[in-house]
Amino acid sequence: MSTQEPIDTKKFLMSFKGFMDQAIAQAPVEESVFAKHLRTHFATDPANLPIVAEQFEKSEHPNLHLAVTRLLERDGWSSTLLGVVTVNDYMGVKMAHLLSSQHGMQATEGPVEYVNIALNDGRVLACVQSGLYLIQHGDQKLALLVRGPREMSPRAGMDVEVMAAESMAAEEFLADLRTTMRAHNVYRSHVVSLSANNRGTIDIQFHRLPKMEREDIILPHGVLERIERQTMSFARLREKLRAAQRHIKRGILLYGPPGTGKTLTAMYIANQMPDRTVILITGRSVGLIEQSCKMARLLQPATLILEDVDLIAEERTHQTPGCNTLLFELLNQMDGLADDADILFLLTTNRPDILEPALAARPGRIDQAVELPLPDRVCRERLFELYGRGLTLHIEGLPQLIDQTQGVSATFIRELMRKAALFAADESHDSIEFVVEDRHVEEALKELVLEGGELTKRLLGASRAF
Repeated sequence: MSTQEPIDTKKFLMSFKGFMDQAIAQAPVEESVFAKHLRTHFATDPANLPIVAEQFEKSEHPNLHLAVTRLLERDGWSSTLLGVVTVNDYMGVKMAHLLSSQHGMQATEGPVEYVNIALNDGRVLACVQSGLYLIQHGDQKLALLVRGPREMSPRAGMDVEVMAAESMAAEEFLADLRTTMRAHNVYRSHVVSLSANNRGTIDIQFHRLPKMEREDIILPHGVLERIERQTMSFARLREKLRAAQRHIKRGILLYGPPGTGKTLTAMYIANQMPDRTVILITGRSVGLIEQSCKMARLLQPATLILEDVDLIAEERTHQTPGCNTLLFELLNQMDGLADDADILFLLTTNRPDILEPALAARPGRIDQAVELPLPDRVCRERLFELYGRGLTLHIEGLPQLIDQTQGVSATFIRELMRKAALFAADESHDSIEFVVEDRHVEEALKELVLEGGELTKRLLGASRAF
């Protein structure tokens, strides 16, 4: 009886692997569907053609889509858009993947994927999220691969690749793309703010400022005129000033007690210059000063509105290290702009006494500081008239009330009239019409001053008056 030789498992597996490798090598390789499309389009092997790649921020997605659309609508240009589907979608796709027939890497043709992106005034733009454009212009042929950001992808921006017979043609197309994106930027001449999301990328939100008329701004005589000269007049005369070699980069600081109208004045100025891009820097966007200034340079003429600048520009002795970083960034950005940059920095503060001296004193950072004081008697009379609009007023003691409210802010008068209207409306029951009388104002004054406490008075800018 013969005995069998023991099987060497390692040798067996190596032999089997060699057999399979040889079988795979001899098997015909099927060309991927996109390799076929590209080979037909270019009339040559696409594996030998150069590819030029570029990346864009996620916020540039609508600009990229509109620029591609405009370029391909030019006379003599034609294109075919193909949908691209990949197995590992979150890993992204490149031109090399389109040419590959390797399992797990191969992309397949499918429906073109779009994503809706919100624009200003509630409009929505459907942008290509993933697609391959086969482009022809005369004898020139290009292939453009667009890949938008994915939720789970390590790459959060836009990826663009251009294939061409020569790299120069691909580079020229990308240059035209960048130029068109700047010329037709969806954020230009709108009010926007920047914020960082949890993935470290920047989102851009559109805003609508409340409509402000000149008569809505109640300030002492001459104050609003000085603000308008430093802002609106510069914008209107910018070309003449440039020709005279005068710098038009400028900064203005509005300061004064809380509730005196700094924010309303800033909104009014922004409303009066609709051709400018307005970038709001508040709250979470304070940490994005560099990116906000970069956007202002790109979309100038632009206005940067930074409220409560004292929060980042206090004296260094009062600051935390993080605030110092923001202060230095603000100063560097203001200093780094060219003199002919049509960029207006409009800053507000309640606490000018603690502002960093370099911010307020050095020309080119802040050129003018304008105080918005508590309203004098003339202004208080105008404020009662302003906030009495739409109401039927029977206030016999109005002259005494104007005297009594010396030292209050405009915000206090607005709230006083609002609360008086509330008391009058409550008495009228189901009637739409109601009359605001002296007793309603007295009730409102009592609730705000006596029952509201010191905190309410401070919040409404009345702590100096009562």
